[in-house]
Amino acid sequence: MTDPLEGPGERLDELRASLGRVEQRIARACEAAGRDRAEVTLIVVTKFWPASDVRLLAELGVRDVAENRDQEAAAKAAACAGLPLRWHFVGQLQTNKARSVLAYADYVHSVDRPKLVRALSAAAEQRAGGEVAALVQVALEKEEDGGAGDRGRGGAAPEDVSGLAEEIMRAPGLRFAGLMTVAPLEGAYAGRPAAAFERVAELSRSLRVAAPAATMVSAGMSADLEEAIAAGATHVRVGSAVLGVRPPLR
Repeated sequence: MTDPLEGPGERLDELRASLGRVEQRIARACEAAGRDRAEVTLIVVTKFWPASDVRLLAELGVRDVAENRDQEAAAKAAACAGLPLRWHFVGQLQTNKARSVLAYADYVHSVDRPKLVRALSAAAEQRAGGEVAALVQVALEKEEDGGAGDRGRGGAAPEDVSGLAEEIMRAPGLRFAGLMTVAPLEGAYAGRPAAAFERVAELSRSLRVAAPAATMVSAGMSADLEEAIAAGATHVRVGSAVLGVRPPLR
C-alpha cells in the first residue's frame, strides 16, 4: 500500500506498474480464450481512494472508472470534471439517489427491481447527457430459492432478469446495455466463479435474441478476472489490483 507521505510522482509510478500488471493479466486471459484484447474494457473501481488517484489514472490512459457509493462518487466526479472519463455506478442504489447518480454516471450496473428502473428513467429524462446505459445485476445465489431469499441482497434472481430487461427497454431515457454480476459467496455457485460467469453469459446470450445491442457482460474483479474473460465478459471491474489494498473507512 502507498505510503501516505509519498509524492504524486511515486504514486504515478506505482499506478503505472499495477496497471501494467493488470493489463498483462487481461491480455493473457484474452489470448487463452481466443479473444481479441479490444473486446474487454477495464473499469477501475476507485472507491475509498482520493480524486487525486483518479486524475493520475486518467493521465495513464484509464477512461472508465467506477464507484459504488453516491456521496463519495458525486464529490469525486465533481473534483475530476473535465477529464475524459466515463463514470460507472456499480453499487446498490436507492431510488431517491437516482437523480444524483445520473448527474455524473452514464452507466448504472446495478439495476435489480422495477421501481429502480422507473426512478432512473425519470431522472434520465431530465438530464442533458443523453441516454443512460442500464445493466441488470444478476444475483445467482437467488436462483436456487426462486428469488424468495434475502431481498436485501443486491441483484435480481435469474428468472427475473428477462422481465427487468424488458422494463428497461420500455423506459424512456434508458438503454438496456446488458448484465452485471459478482461471483456469489453462498449458494450453489459459491467458490465456483467460472461456473457463475458461464451462467451469466448464458443469460446474456438468451437476452440478445430480443436485444441484440445489449452486449455488455460486466463480470470479474481483481481475484477472478481471468475466469470472467474466459466466460465472455466484456467489462472487468478491478480495484485493489490497480490501486492497492483499500484504506479503512474512518
